Amino acid sequence: MFTGIVEEIGKVDTVVIGRKSARIKIHAKKVLEDVKLGDSISTNGVCLTVTEFDDSSFTVDVMAETMRRSNLGNLQKGSMVNLERAFKIGDRLGGHIVSGHIDGVGVINELKREDNAIWVSIGAPLEILRYVVLKGSIAIDGVSLTVAYVDDNEFKVSVIPHTQEETTLTHKKVGDKVNLECDMIGKYIEKLLVSREISSCKRGIDEDFLRENGFL
Repeated sequence: MFTGIVEEIGKVDTVVIGRKSARIKIHAKKVLEDVKLGDSISTNGVCLTVTEFDDSSFTVDVMAETMRRSNLGNLQKGSMVNLERAFKIGDRLGGHIVSGHIDGVGVINELKREDNAIWVSIGAPLEILRYVVLKGSIAIDGVSLTVAYVDDNEFKVSVIPHTQEETTLTHKKVGDKVNLECDMIGKYIEKLLVSREISSCKRGIDEDFLRENGFL
């Protein structure tokens, strides 16, 4: 699990593309301080497992499903990526709970400066936007941000100077793809409500059902 508070920007050293998968080596510093084989590192918001490392880099394997659902397939030598280690129990949760299992990709529609902040407009499919809530949290390439606007086609976030400096988000261009992970709480609530509805349909409406739902 992660918090969406990026620890450093890493640089891709090599990308070896397989038939559907990839092997990526990333130059880093801070996230290597206590790294071990098998550790999870959020890379542009995607939870990846460290398979090799040395004093200045770590290597991860990216499976086909992750390549299909993320923007990692667009990485090349020299690409910059947002990095975060899994958080420890007892640490401050500065952002929000992020799993590193992204829901899909969005496309940057606009970058617009307003005083010291930069507004980023991101187009996304309805299956993602259904979970995007005004003033709710969303992870964009692993960066925890607050939704400031949302409609049926896009949502917007306002990026403060610190986030501009510590992440890759505002270095992107219109048309670039970004990984999106919606707040998982909404997805769990939807799952529970759907399961309850299915259960109620199977059970039928009886006196106990009406009492449980406040009709009696």
